[in-house]
Amino acid sequence: MPNTSASGGYLAPSVLTPPEEDAELDALFQGLTVGITGLAGAFVRPRWQTVVPKTPERDVNWAAVGVRSQKADAGPAIKHNPTAGGGLGTDTVQRHELVEVAFSFYGPNGQRYAAVMRDGLSLPQNLEAIRPYGLRYRDQLPIVSVPEQINNLWFRRYDYTVFFARGFTRTYGIENLVAAEGVIVTDGVPPLERTFTVPAP
Repeated sequence: MPNTSASGGYLAPSVLTPPEEDAELDALFQGLTVGITGLAGAFVRPRWQTVVPKTPERDVNWAAVGVRSQKADAGPAIKHNPTAGGGLGTDTVQRHELVEVAFSFYGPNGQRYAAVMRDGLSLPQNLEAIRPYGLRYRDQLPIVSVPEQINNLWFRRYDYTVFFARGFTRTYGIENLVAAEGVIVTDGVPPLERTFTVPAP
């Protein structure tokens, strides 16, 4: 069980998810690519895999998709919820980030599929599937031709980078302050000190 502000020590989130990360996040963009381009699911692969599969032949159209970076805002919003956590209180950290997704399209029609992906992202209906996960289309880079040499053969490849914005919250066990004591020191000459105590109800 994670620590709380009462126990001291490092604070881990009370619940590890949301948001989606790792394979779950890659799967969202894989499904988005399949839906918009019409490529079969088996031909829209995770960009980086622990076991590298055999590369399809040059006459096969396929894509590789993966999250390249996640840039978070400089300062999240932190809000205390006094009635949460069984009445003990919790803090929620609300954060926004920009998720950079790299798409690579291969095959004789790779450029066409890259353009279909680009244009499909302009339709609100195509983005409905990722909205429940807090993802919103934000920006894009140009489609770039980057032929790739594999086994002494040149493969047509077109890279397309898209940025998605998302917001999410994490909850931490920071409990309500029920009592306090301390000293207030003024900047006057001479400095004045006042001790205060707020007793528990």
